[in-house]
Formats: sequence, C-alpha cells, structure tokens
Amino acid sequence: MFVDRVDIYCKAGDGGDGCASFRREAHVPRGGPNGGDGGKGGDVVILADENVSSLANIIGHKHWNAERGGHGSSSLKTGKCGQDAIIMVPPGTLVLDSKRGHLLRDMKQSGDRVVVAKGGKGGRGNRHFATATHQTPREFEKGAPGEQRDISLELKLIADVGLVGKPNAGKSTLLSRLSKAHPEIADYPFTTKYPHLGLVRVGFDLQFVMADIPGLIEGAHAGVGLGHEFLRHVERTRVLVHLVEPSPMDQTDPIQNYRQIREEM
Repeated sequence: MFVDRVDIYCKAGDGGDGCASFRREAHVPRGGPNGGDGGKGGDVVILADENVSSLANIIGHKHWNAERGGHGSSSLKTGKCGQDAIIMVPPGTLVLDSKRGHLLRDMKQSGDRVVVAKGGKGGRGNRHFATATHQTPREFEKGAPGEQRDISLELKLIADVGLVGKPNAGKSTLLSRLSKAHPEIADYPFTTKYPHLGLVRVGFDLQFVMADIPGLIEGAHAGVGLGHEFLRHVERTRVLVHLVEPSPMDQTDPIQNYRQIREEM
C-alpha cells in the first residue's frame, strides 16, 4: 500500500527522578549525601532511509512514545538515558508541526534526521543540595517532562524521470516496458491511483528511477480529479516526460489534450 500523508503524535520520554540517599558504611558513620541524578528521557527522532518507499509503515502506528529516563540511585549512580523512538521515512518526506504549520525539516537525502520531541532532563540527586550549613539534604528533583508534539508527514517522491499526461495516455504501459515495475493497466481513466516507481537500467552501469504519476485532467491544479494529492509528486522529478495519446479512445483532440496538461503543469 502506498501512503504519502500521515499525522502522528509524538511524546518524548520524561527525565528520571534524582535520588535522595546517604553514604552508609561501617567506617563512615556520618556519610554525606550520595544520591545520583536521573537519566535523560529519550527523544523522538525522524530518520530518512532509502530502503523505505512510502509512509505505509506508520499508518497503523499513530502514537510514538520514547522511553523515560531511569531514576538515580545511591552511590552517585546516574539513571540510564531513555531509548529514542526512531521513525523511519522515505527520502522526500516533509516533516511539519501540525498545529503551527511550520516546516521542521525537508528530508531530502537518506540519513537526514530531525528531533521532533526532546526528552526531559533528569532530576538532580540530593548531593547537589548540600551546603556548609545543610549537610544532610533530603531534597531531590523530579525529572522534567518530555516534549510532546503533533506532527504531519508528507511525502513528495524523488525520481529522475516523471511520466505525466492525461488518464490512459500509456504512462503505466511505458513504465512496465522500461522497468520491472508492474502497475495496473486497463482501458479506463485513473487506473493509476498512486505513483509507481520503476528502476530503468541502461547498459551495465547506468540506471535511473522513473515515476508513473497518476493522470491529470483539467482543473487538477485546483484539486479536480486526483489534483493536489499527486501534482506535488512531480515537484522533485529532474525531468518530466509528457505522454500524448495520438488517437484517444474518448475521441478528444490530442493537441488540445497536450495544451491542457501543459496548462495544468
């Protein structure tokens, strides 16, 4: 299943609590405070990975929670840091703050990453509260809460060549002949409901990615037909190949069809 837009909720881990404890050993009857600090909470991180092709792996996982930090303990032991929650997305994904509408990161390349929710800081243990006049402090800090944020993910495909044209212009057929992709092919409009990618090999050492973009109709720029959902997929293609059916089955004028698509683009 191809998914190119999804909304998620991200909650970073809370920081661990500091510890209130005192050194207690046989030869040290009045040991001072030795409470350790809490560990930092885990972050929620979005990472672009070239092995991921759509947002389908996220559609059933709308809530992402990072691990909280471990609590501090005696003997000045700091709690362990919480584990990050890592969300894998395909290159070409836009990461947006849902409420503010701000673009947080354009994940253009595999390996690009962005922290969308930072883990809370660990609380301090009681050793931090000792003074010359207050040598047995029992105070300690609670860990700080982790950030939470609503995120929108929007995929814009990255391809070397994008096939555009009217519905049933032959884009899917051409892609299937030039690559090993197997898009649905039939004699009715909008057979292609979502973009298909195919790897085209030229000789032994050259290759490029070709995308079959769903058919465009008049008014697509205003959302008519499949409209905005798919026009954005052509934004990042390096070359657009416009296919024109010379003898359309609907008896329309191929020259007018050509001009119509050019106008939409």
